[in-house]
Amino acid sequence: MSSTPPSRSVPPPLSVPPVSGGLTAAASLRQLLDSLSREQRRNQELLASLAFALRSFTNLNRFLELVPVVAARIVEADGALLVVFHPDGRLWRDHLQATPGERSAELLRRLLAYPDSQLQTQAGEEAAVALLDPLIQSLLGSPAVFATSVVGRGGPRGRLYVFSDRRGYSWSDIHRRHLQLVADLCGVSLENDLLRLDMQRHERLDRQMSIGAEIQAQLLPDRCPVIEGVELAARCRPAFQVGGDYYDFIPVRPDLIGRRRERGQWALVIGDVMGKGVPAGLLMTLLRGMLRAEVLSGLPPDRILRDLNRMAQEDLAHSHRFVTLFYSDFDPRRRRLRYANAAHNPPLLWRRQQGRIERLDASGLLIGLQSEADYGAAEVTLDPGDVLLYYTDGVTEAPGFSGERFDEERLLRAFHEACRSGLGAQGVLDQLFARLDRFVGPDHQLEDDASMVVLKVREEVMLPPLPPS
Repeated sequence: MSSTPPSRSVPPPLSVPPVSGGLTAAASLRQLLDSLSREQRRNQELLASLAFALRSFTNLNRFLELVPVVAARIVEADGALLVVFHPDGRLWRDHLQATPGERSAELLRRLLAYPDSQLQTQAGEEAAVALLDPLIQSLLGSPAVFATSVVGRGGPRGRLYVFSDRRGYSWSDIHRRHLQLVADLCGVSLENDLLRLDMQRHERLDRQMSIGAEIQAQLLPDRCPVIEGVELAARCRPAFQVGGDYYDFIPVRPDLIGRRRERGQWALVIGDVMGKGVPAGLLMTLLRGMLRAEVLSGLPPDRILRDLNRMAQEDLAHSHRFVTLFYSDFDPRRRRLRYANAAHNPPLLWRRQQGRIERLDASGLLIGLQSEADYGAAEVTLDPGDVLLYYTDGVTEAPGFSGERFDEERLLRAFHEACRSGLGAQGVLDQLFARLDRFVGPDHQLEDDASMVVLKVREEVMLPPLPPS
């Protein structure tokens, strides 16, 4: 078997019948040139037909059926065989093709009988050639068997064989180039099919991601609740369709309605699963259900985080992920905020009377880090005009044009400016996101989910003192 033209003795000159004059010799030469021209046009038409099929067929197997037929005709061989590999090197039995005929059918049957352990190719084209060529030669038993590789971007994708039993069959360099053209078109078809399958797989993933994003968006509050004496505003901007950020407003007494519900105690929560995408979103959805059930117990924030850590320990250990979570409950009648922190970014509290910012923090480990963990607790009383900002690390770690991070110092300055301007909760939130967007730039994507929640205590109406009687 050969993949290149073998060395052959110089063929004898064409025999021309004896002629009686120059006119007959010229006619014979013209006949020979016409024959060569017809053969060239035929080969061009065969290659053009195969190229048209490559553009037109969406069924890979229909195209591959043509490859051995065209290959055999273009080199005037008795038959041809196409052997195709899976991307992982296994023999792709569904796409084995040969020219019609009982001999080719028997060849395919015998080739299909070989187990994968014997036919699986090793890395590289040379290994495929060394494995398959002797096998095909022995199965065919033809004196003249020639082959070339079908190559894709990822390496060898198959072998194309032509064979002939005719005596005097000659293999030329033109034959080799024509056979390689057919093999190259076959390689393009295989690569196109892989790209098509990848595109379909990505489309399915995109649909699943869209469904996941829709479900997660429904789990986040679609609007902030009405709580007496405060304004609320919140927004989550995921880096991907599905993110790991979470915030929630949970009534401690969900059975209350109307004004009693507005005056009742509320849990305000913000958290972040380490990681991005679908796994983080699924874990945060799981924790949301656990946390909502735990809030109904009415326990203080430190006990709730301790119980949540115990319940989520097994699930988080299997996923090798952890969760940061800041949990607080707010009593509107006393304007009292109790809180506990599981290693989340401490919220920022702007004190209107003093014109300064405080951090609300308490000791505590990540959720899921260890089963027995204690969490500190603290509380603070909010005054009229005070503004509280909850946020995730996607805000402070957002990259800018120069590669710098937005960092906490920029957030502090932006938050201070927004609070001093006297904006409401929604205005403060909008101004902070606008400042973040300017820093990141319109053509850049966030690397992590960014979430912020703003709570502002309404300012009381201060009546002027009455003049002395």
